[in-house]
Amino acid sequence: MSTRPPPPDRSHGLTPAAFTVPALFVVLWSTGFIGARLGLPHAEPLTFLTLRYVAVLALMLPLALVLRAPWPASPTEARHIAIAGLLMQGTYLGGVFCAVHAGMSAGVVALIVGMQPLLTAAAAGRLLGERVSPLQWCGLTLGLAGVALVVWQKMSLQGMSVASLLLALGALAGITLGTLYQKRHCPSFDLRTGSVIQFTAALAVTLPLAFAVETMQVQWTGEFLFALGWLVLVLSVGATTMLFRLIQRGAATRVTSLFYLTPAVTALMAWMMFGETLGTMAVCGMAIAVTGVALANRESKK
Repeated sequence: MSTRPPPPDRSHGLTPAAFTVPALFVVLWSTGFIGARLGLPHAEPLTFLTLRYVAVLALMLPLALVLRAPWPASPTEARHIAIAGLLMQGTYLGGVFCAVHAGMSAGVVALIVGMQPLLTAAAAGRLLGERVSPLQWCGLTLGLAGVALVVWQKMSLQGMSVASLLLALGALAGITLGTLYQKRHCPSFDLRTGSVIQFTAALAVTLPLAFAVETMQVQWTGEFLFALGWLVLVLSVGATTMLFRLIQRGAATRVTSLFYLTPAVTALMAWMMFGETLGTMAVCGMAIAVTGVALANRESKK
């Protein structure tokens, strides 16, 4: 893979790849919540994430070395990649997993983290020089409303605490700041060596925390091994690589708007796999979220 910046996208979103890659990213990213549901009963959250990061590094480091993938040209570039990885992998995933483990319902977590596209849009103008049109603001607002309807039935304040709220807000800050930081400071890097750097940074923080606050015990069931393997191969390698590509090639506001579709796709998967209820309100929310994302991804007229 080349470290050269990709050519600008002049297709205005009309090519098949412009639709296929974001759609596949949303589907793969949504499976992460299913994988977490399967794996978390068998390991504490930070322990689960530690094993996930170790497995990713065991896969990606030899691959990068065998293929002689280029490493960052300077320590400064490597540091920027590591900081983005710590925010997007360690802080975001750690916050989400620990918030659920601390008692917050999945619906509330999804709604809090679902504010990311609006926060990204609010900061993109100042930090990245991106212009967000009124139509895109309308789409972002609709998207959040759609997410709220999708997760409404799963929202519960029972078991929520100050700690779980802070963890969820930390996850929101991590994915928002990480996306903006990567877009500004390291928008283009080799995805093989970059993944090694990012997951090493996440592991360097997550492992000591797991030792400090968790028992580190794991039930090595077939279900847990499947969940771990899925999260490593499909999420940490496949979906994360797609996210990096999307960040490289698109405006941060349009890329992050795709996260509005995650709760809807996850709800469909849970309905098919676990028989969870999929009510009329959730279906309406899905339609609203799709409409919002479509508006947020409209090219503004020059």
